[in-house]
This record gives sequence, C-alpha cells and structure tokens, in this order.
Amino acid sequence: MFVYRVIRGIVVAASRVYFPGSVQGRENLPRTGACIVAPVHRSYVDWVIVARITSRRRLRYIAKEEIWKSRLFGAIIGACGAFPVNRSGADREALQRCQAVLVGGEPLVMFPEGTRRSGLVVDDLKDGVAYLSLRAGVPIVPIGIGGSERAMPRGSSFPRPRRVNVFIGAPVFPPGDERAASGGADDPDAAGEPRRNRVSRAAITEMSKRVKDAIQKAFDTAEASLGQ
Repeated sequence: MFVYRVIRGIVVAASRVYFPGSVQGRENLPRTGACIVAPVHRSYVDWVIVARITSRRRLRYIAKEEIWKSRLFGAIIGACGAFPVNRSGADREALQRCQAVLVGGEPLVMFPEGTRRSGLVVDDLKDGVAYLSLRAGVPIVPIGIGGSERAMPRGSSFPRPRRVNVFIGAPVFPPGDERAASGGADDPDAAGEPRRNRVSRAAITEMSKRVKDAIQKAFDTAEASLGQ
C-alpha cells in the first residue's frame, strides 16, 4: 500500500497539471467491499485519470499483457497491484486473479469495451465485466471520462494538455441484490463477502446492457461538464 500510495500520488499530481479537471459523483463509489470499476475507454491516459476517483482505496487494474514488454513500467504497475490479461482468448489465470481481488474486498478496474474506441457512443461491451459481477455478486461502478480522447486520440504518440472531467455513476447491482434498493454505495454496511453464483448467458446479456447504458450516461455527463 505504501508503494501504491506514493506512485499514485505522483501520477495523479502530474496528471492534474497536464489534464486539469473535476471528479464528480464520488459518493457513488462504495466505501468498503468489492466492486468493479468500469470506465469508458477512449485514450491511453484513461488509466491515469481513473486513479483520481479515490485516494483512500487501492484500485487494482487488469491491463493488456503487452504493457509488461517494458520491464520497468511493468514492474512499477505490478507493484501497484496491476496484473496482465491475454486478450487473444480466454485467460483463466487472469480471471482467477480478478476473482481473488473481489474476494479480497478490493475495487477492480476493468475497461468493459475491451480496447480503446473512438467517439461519443458506447458500443457493445465484452462479457467479462458482467460475468464477474454476476458470479461474485458485486456491483459495477460506471465511470465517464470526458475529454481524454481529445487529449490523446488513437494514433497519437504523445498526449496534449486538455481538460479532462470524470463522472462516477450510480452502481449497477446484480439482480436480487438488496443493496440496490437500500442504500448502495453510501451504506457503510452494504459490502460483504462476494458470493459465487451460476451465471446464464441471458443474465450476462441483460447485465451488459444495463452497464452499457450506465456507462453511456456517465460518459455523456462527463462530456457535458466540459462546457460548463
């Protein structure tokens, strides 16, 4: 945690100078217990921007294994609790690590679009985020990031100074979760041990749709706030 907080502090401080902006909706991030943080993904700088949402809780990132080709950078983000995923197929080891993070009660950051995309519309999501949420019985917290694509669009080799705002949307709870109706993220007693459920294809499809709509709403809010 000491290493994480030191590196996070340096990264966040630098990013605020280069990408000034606000973070709204912090009350929607659970104060305790496991959850999946699901940001929209439009730029390489998104993972840095997401680190702003909380200084109190450690965020665990799952990232493409290509990042670890840089031994120095891989060592740094590994020390911060990040771990790789092979995106070419089903990566059972990464899935087990994700489940271990949630069982340990920590927030797990996953980009549900799977890769950087372009534009203001959130398209279909990968199944992993919905599957893990349903399997572990944990909420998904949608994150809108406004302005990051203009700061570093696809094809750019270096970011440009731009204002980047973040909006944390209301958690999306698995079906039947009593927290959805009783207090959600602001309830300090809301978090518990993640449960393991059987997951059907229909349930994954429905959960993904709900999450996509929530991310789109958070993204729209973050983008709109840039003009305020």
